[in-house]
Amino acid sequence: MKKPNFLIILIDDLRFDEFGAGGHPYMKTPHVDRIAREGALFDRAFHTTPICSPNRASILTGQYASRHGIIDNVARDAMSHALPNYHLALQRLGYETGHIGKWHMGNDGKPRPGYDTWVSFDGHGRLYDPMLNENGEYVQRKGYITDLLNEHATRFVSQRRRKPWSLVLAHKAVHPDAFQAPDGTLDLAKQGGYRPAERHRDLYQGCVFPKKPNMLSPRQVAASKPAWTEAFELKRSPKSRAVLDAVLAGSQEEIRLRAAMMASVDEGVGMLFDALEKTGQLDDTLILFLGDNGYFFGEHALGPERRFAYEEGIRSPFLVRYPRGVKAGTRIDQLVICQDIAPTLIELAGGQPGRHIQGRSLVPLFRAGGRRRAAGWRKSFLVEYWAENAMPWLVGMSYKAVRTDRFKYIHWVNRARNGELDELYDLERDPHELKNLNASRAHAPVKNRLRRELARLASGALGL
Repeated sequence: MKKPNFLIILIDDLRFDEFGAGGHPYMKTPHVDRIAREGALFDRAFHTTPICSPNRASILTGQYASRHGIIDNVARDAMSHALPNYHLALQRLGYETGHIGKWHMGNDGKPRPGYDTWVSFDGHGRLYDPMLNENGEYVQRKGYITDLLNEHATRFVSQRRRKPWSLVLAHKAVHPDAFQAPDGTLDLAKQGGYRPAERHRDLYQGCVFPKKPNMLSPRQVAASKPAWTEAFELKRSPKSRAVLDAVLAGSQEEIRLRAAMMASVDEGVGMLFDALEKTGQLDDTLILFLGDNGYFFGEHALGPERRFAYEEGIRSPFLVRYPRGVKAGTRIDQLVICQDIAPTLIELAGGQPGRHIQGRSLVPLFRAGGRRRAAGWRKSFLVEYWAENAMPWLVGMSYKAVRTDRFKYIHWVNRARNGELDELYDLERDPHELKNLNASRAHAPVKNRLRRELARLASGALGL
């Protein structure tokens, strides 16, 4: 059987509902929506460390952050050159490989092992007139970075070649311009914040993103989530306010600008569809669209955070078009994590995922389709985060959490040792995570079971 091509489209900071088919109230993404319409939309796909560098490493290695060691956004250039990413396996299986766009595991944009074609940039890059590293040489390019990356990706997929190919197109959008120091700290105001392409600057003017039940004040949130009391106090400092004001955090304008930035992304998806159709490769190509972490629009009084285990932080858009294996219009509700991408592609390429990979191939879900359960599929997964310096109010907010089909338990690692500040939610009855059941006697058996499951998952993430 002919080996499929792989096109992974990765968007920075995109929420699970931040595209048309995902339920955004006004954003139009017809080309992204086509992936869902002609393939599958995964309703419950998740990030296990919801922050850029760790999650990108998890996508490429199929491992939890505890295992691969990229645990925050601090520059770890040497480590990121040594990641056992799945493109090394695909090269051995006869694939031509490419990475185009943001790397952000380590701040240097130089080529990494596993790629025949490389286009990237240092750190977060720049939205306009970026300095790109093209196959080892830095070149100043004029224009909007999303457009430039779209053009590079379209050229890559349009080439005639005898080998199958695999490409990651990793957009800077919808992340704002930001200066990042080696220790991970950000100056979001230094380069201008959110900036759509000039042609989309006024897109969606006057549109309103509706308020959700969990968009509450810090005082309201801390009443049921006491672990946040200190963080919310620190967030009121002038240094913290400078970061928040730079991105219009939690405002309608922030949401609108992000939607306008997605217009260029969607145009690029359309360009890629056209190129694949013209070259006769479309139905031989698996297209996967996702984000690298979630984002808060003020839910739980959070923003511009994406680091936390509430649904807005850990859920991901996750769309797959692959006519040979995925029925058009499928909705899949099993628990999927980003580590599942690597073993899926290796299996479809004819290989055997290595024992170091902790994710699971999605091929059984493709075969099961719809809402039918695939036998033996996961019933829980781990979420983990290590507090870092990027946001000055998040000191000490490390956690480990477990999510199941119905429940979520969040253990604050550096808070009260007896777990009195922990959080427990019944997602079936409380999808907005408003009612913390941690102190509920009636739910004590559930909490104890989840604590045991969390310990099991945390040990497994380390390979113990």
